[in-house]
Amino acid sequence: MADYGVSAGQKVVVIWDQSCPVEALKDFVGALQSLVGTAGYVAVENVDMLIHSKHRESSFDVVLSGLITHAAAVHSSDVLTEIARIMRPGGKLHIAEPVTSTAGNDSAIRTASKLISSLKLSGLASITEVRQECLTLEEATSVKKQLHYQGDGLVRVHLSASKPNYEVGSSTQLKLSFAKKRPEKPAMDPNAAKLWTLSAIDMNDDDVDIIDSDALLDDDDLKKPDPSSLRATGCGTGPEKKRKACKNCTCGLAEELEEKVAAQTPKMQAKSACGNCYLGDAFRCAGCPYMGMPAFKPGEKILLDQNQLNDV
Repeated sequence: MADYGVSAGQKVVVIWDQSCPVEALKDFVGALQSLVGTAGYVAVENVDMLIHSKHRESSFDVVLSGLITHAAAVHSSDVLTEIARIMRPGGKLHIAEPVTSTAGNDSAIRTASKLISSLKLSGLASITEVRQECLTLEEATSVKKQLHYQGDGLVRVHLSASKPNYEVGSSTQLKLSFAKKRPEKPAMDPNAAKLWTLSAIDMNDDDVDIIDSDALLDDDDLKKPDPSSLRATGCGTGPEKKRKACKNCTCGLAEELEEKVAAQTPKMQAKSACGNCYLGDAFRCAGCPYMGMPAFKPGEKILLDQNQLNDV
């Protein structure tokens, strides 16, 4: 028992399966109870009923599974997850399971590496292979019969693992900093900086010639260019109906085409909301502002005096 790290006052759970001899299980549990004393506690659970035992989280300091003589317990992913749940943070697990030394597609027996992977996926860490032992002919026959395995190369592997010092499923906030450090500017030689620095003190106003910007333009520069001279070759040429200005026209062709379109579009005559105001009072609405006025031609501009506007 000293190899499993069990000490007085600890809470231990022993997991067994149907292949375990009853007397061997009793002797194993009795030795543990005498070791943990009255301050400790030893629980016994069947591997197939462990997930239904409803133990509280972090209930046990040590979990011992498959360690009874002639044991052939195979730990499913659900069983390993439940073991990790009932272990306290920092708790220890000692497990033994029959494995095959040859990789195969059999679902009942797995290799030692796959068992280690299953322990990692369940949330356990610090997984160490303690030893491998060959099965006797009697043990191998019992394992094959119980697990319906027909292959060879069976061995029992003993592993130890521990639970990290935090609960499974716990979370914490990570402080991430993605700020890039700016590279430090290289030191500049003071003499070089003095050569490339120009201040107002270094300048003499008498030696500086100020150029008038208007003197840079002559009469030809001030003349407004002919829009036709600004057009690119082929711009606006072709049949009259197919003339089209560029998207960002700057030569005046766009304005010229807009004026022609505006001149060819007939002007819409003014029309009232009901369309009957010009016919006379007999056809006008009750609130029409033209009430009392004679009929007028459609589109004719009518001016209302101030009195009529006040009445409205």
